[in-house]
Amino acid sequence: MATPSGERLECARDALEGLSVGDAFGERFFVNPAVVEMLVASRALAPPPWRYTDDTEMALSIVAVLAERGGIDQDRLAQRFAQTRDSSRGYGPGMEQLFERVRAGEAWQVAARNLFAGQGSFGNGAAMRVAPLGAYFADDLGMVVEQATLSAEVTHVHHEGVAGAIAVAVAAALARRTRRSARRPEATAFLDAILPHVPRSDVQAGLARARELGDPSAVEVAVAVLGNGSRVSAQDTVPFALWCAANHLGDYEQALWLTVSGLGDRDTTCAIAGGVVAASTGVEGIPSEWRAAREPLPEIGGTAVQRA
Repeated sequence: MATPSGERLECARDALEGLSVGDAFGERFFVNPAVVEMLVASRALAPPPWRYTDDTEMALSIVAVLAERGGIDQDRLAQRFAQTRDSSRGYGPGMEQLFERVRAGEAWQVAARNLFAGQGSFGNGAAMRVAPLGAYFADDLGMVVEQATLSAEVTHVHHEGVAGAIAVAVAAALARRTRRSARRPEATAFLDAILPHVPRSDVQAGLARARELGDPSAVEVAVAVLGNGSRVSAQDTVPFALWCAANHLGDYEQALWLTVSGLGDRDTTCAIAGGVVAASTGVEGIPSEWRAAREPLPEIGGTAVQRA
């Protein structure tokens, strides 16, 4: 039986809260390389406010379109991405170029396919914003794959970019299904459940390697094997972020400290891991101090996203 739309939106909002707090949390650790490892090791929180980045701004558009349409309307999503773009949020040059062209009247289908000499983008942008969609459609994994693909294609038509979005969306959906479970799956089992839904790609191969990794305390090994988003590609970002989420699916704080300790594209890896874990824990799993530190989110569908 399909989940009522109101309940679906609540699921999406849980993941959005986790994504946005993770995004803002990770962004605070783009500091002097000489001190960042010490700050992470001592679990030193930056003073508020924690400003969120383009990861959250684009996720807000996805949730808004889900609230309006009940699914991904690609034309509407492209329009919202272009209209709400705030360059101070840290968009990459490819997305800046894309949204400028869409705002000038070019069809998003043409603009997206013309990026990077016609190969399209395989960056991590489609993956970083998609966890709320996975939580929204958590009762239907076929719909998760379909809708994640639609959401990715608006900006990331390269098959790796699409595969990254599918992997994160499926992870968020599976995490949501554990919401009331007394015991969450082990990391290997969780990653095993994601793999069959991800198209053959470097992202899928990275997830297969991630399931073979052992002790989550050995983050340096995970970074060496999987990457940490420093190349800003889906294949260099998604396997590591989902490995972190899988190892602490029921503990948002532990998952985020593990993720940020990998450094790299830390706002994005933390956004991905945070969105997936919060889909499982709900907003009550996010430390209240962290939620209060993150700048307020705008309203969606007439109600504030952040809930007590």
